Amino acid sequence: MIDFRYHLVSIVAIFLALAVGIVMGTTLLSNPAIESALQTADDLRKSNSDYRDQLAALQAREAGNDDFVTAEIPALVRAQLTGESVLLVAAPGSSGTLREQSVQVLTEAGATISGQVTIAEKYLDPTQANFIDQLTTQLKPAGLTLPGTDPYKNAATVLAAALVTADDTQAGTENTTTVGVLDGFEKAGLLSVDGTPAKRATLALVLAPDTPFVGEKAQAQAGALVSLAGGLDDGSQGSSLAGILAATQPGGLIAALRDTGDVAAKVSTVDTLDMPAGRVVVVYSLREQLDGRAGQYGIGPDASEFQPASSAATPSPTTSGS
Repeated sequence: MIDFRYHLVSIVAIFLALAVGIVMGTTLLSNPAIESALQTADDLRKSNSDYRDQLAALQAREAGNDDFVTAEIPALVRAQLTGESVLLVAAPGSSGTLREQSVQVLTEAGATISGQVTIAEKYLDPTQANFIDQLTTQLKPAGLTLPGTDPYKNAATVLAAALVTADDTQAGTENTTTVGVLDGFEKAGLLSVDGTPAKRATLALVLAPDTPFVGEKAQAQAGALVSLAGGLDDGSQGSSLAGILAATQPGGLIAALRDTGDVAAKVSTVDTLDMPAGRVVVVYSLREQLDGRAGQYGIGPDASEFQPASSAATPSPTTSGS
């Protein structure tokens, strides 16, 4: 019994000594450590507050700039596209809101919208390439020469013949040799039409998906739309591809076109469609196309500058004579 009590007292003494040591150590060391931690936390709070203030200031500046540009858009684009007609081509995943805003700015620039073609997911599916090739061959006008053996380039050539023209005297009229082309592609579930796109336009604006393509089909899907933009450019007085910054990321349509040298040399791109200033740039890019030039514009990778050089179009005077 004595031995048990002895050991019990010894164990209690050991733990008591440890507790006293911990308390003494904490008392000696905690003040500098705690003060340092508190100072670090205070510095972080101050930095976060500064960053929030900076972000709020930048957002306010951006909002003010957007408001100003929005108010000035009619003056900035006046008469840039007078007498021209524009075909809208909407890729799957493109924004309906940005589509409406594009129509508005093009109209303010003096253009008319011939109609809209909305590309279906089926058109981009690489497993449908053989079907598209067969349909293209079936619907191709007798006198139309196809560029090669690529199904999507050939389809783009046939669609362009039905949708656009480089001849001002033919603008607004249907191509009698391509009767049935749009109907055939629509019935096949490859696209849908709105308005009267068969009354051919002189220019084309392709609207990119808001998000990049992903997965093993991504390259083929983007490539199908790049071929379409190129084919529309070949058959008209020019085409532009517009979208948001995300479309410049890997898998994005703008990135794919900018990486396709022969198409990038003739089709303009704009990656700021969600900005009022960017929509003005879309108008300028189409004006530039009429002048036989192309460029890559915006703030994303491979953009050469924010906007084209000054336009050749001269705005018409206002009623005040200014």
